[in-house]
Amino acid sequence: MKVLILTHGTRGDVQPYAALALALRTAGHEPVLAAPAAMASLAEPYGLAFAPVHDGPNTLIDDPEILEAIETNYRGLRGKKVALRVMRRSKPLMARVFDDMADVAEDGADLVVHAPGIPAQHFAERLGVPAVPATMQPVWVPTAAFRNPMIPVPLPRSLNRASYLPIKLMLRSFGGVADRLRAGRLGLPRRRGRHDILRRPDGRPATVLQAFSTSLLPGGLDYPSWVHTTGFWFLPAASGWSPPPELAAFLADGPPPVYVGFGSMAGTDPVRVGRVVTEAVRLAGVRAVLATGWGGMRTGDLPEAVFPLEQAPHDWLFPRMAAIVHHGGSGTTGAALAAGRPQVLCPFVADQPFWAARAHAAGVAPAPQPQRRLTPRGLAEAIRRAVTDRGLARAAAQTGERVRAENGVQRAVQILETLA
Repeated sequence: MKVLILTHGTRGDVQPYAALALALRTAGHEPVLAAPAAMASLAEPYGLAFAPVHDGPNTLIDDPEILEAIETNYRGLRGKKVALRVMRRSKPLMARVFDDMADVAEDGADLVVHAPGIPAQHFAERLGVPAVPATMQPVWVPTAAFRNPMIPVPLPRSLNRASYLPIKLMLRSFGGVADRLRAGRLGLPRRRGRHDILRRPDGRPATVLQAFSTSLLPGGLDYPSWVHTTGFWFLPAASGWSPPPELAAFLADGPPPVYVGFGSMAGTDPVRVGRVVTEAVRLAGVRAVLATGWGGMRTGDLPEAVFPLEQAPHDWLFPRMAAIVHHGGSGTTGAALAAGRPQVLCPFVADQPFWAARAHAAGVAPAPQPQRRLTPRGLAEAIRRAVTDRGLARAAAQTGERVRAENGVQRAVQILETLA
């Protein structure tokens, strides 16, 4: 079957969908990955069919207002005002993204898999094929087991399901853009429920894939049968990839180091974050690999015990680390879990505080170290505990076994094969 995969965002938002595309092709299908043009490097090493679309809101990533929003997680009245302004600025950019995706969809498909923030159900309706929302975070399907991870304040358990309504309203904010696309290029009439990604055009529930592990979720899950929580989707290192000689030499020259990297996250002062991290590594008395290539921190001169790294495949690098210090994105959290290594999570924004809290609850990480309160002493203490605490090491190893056994992306392919 030909599977059109539509996603957008930064590297962490796109990489799991590249993993799905690779698994589909390995299974004999014809995937096409449509994603921001700047993310083409995720598909190229694997020879995946890639359809570049406009980079959209990614072009705003270095805007001071966006950086402040990431650092503060939209807290307070100012944060809410910033969120509204970001949404207004994003609408025309997303309109260009959707238009490019409509071009890609004109080539046809037997199945459309899409990130929930992409209104791909309209493209699938035009083609007369199923649309499958595939989410990397547990924020789209209501459950009574826990509140929406995007809601930063505690709520009574009785309001857990209701807390998912804001996400639905957020999707509706792009409704006008989608309606213009439906009536114009797609030639589709308005219908009730057209913006609900969890429903098919005939009103029946859509098949939903959740690309994370139940190992980190609270008990009492009540997801319906049409929601499949498969486990994380991992993109393996490309065939023939090998580490830079300098990295290999550093790893061989002493005990396993600690990995520190914050993905594509960046606050208003990455230089300060770099100083905090460097000092924390010194205080903790560990060797470290600092991944600075995607943002989040900038460093100056580093001691011999610290190796600066642009990037390296997590499935190769993480098992060689003593512990993983990261921002709490779902993909990095999953990769650290699969490696079976203790973690220290330093969340910035969105769902990251949720994953940080769940990793701590699962016993694989000390208490979270939020970026806005990050200090050298606090981070150093968390790193020391991650490296030396046998209980954390034991829990991380056991959880890693469970996560690897889930083989989430293969399970996702099997589910998709039942639909087209």
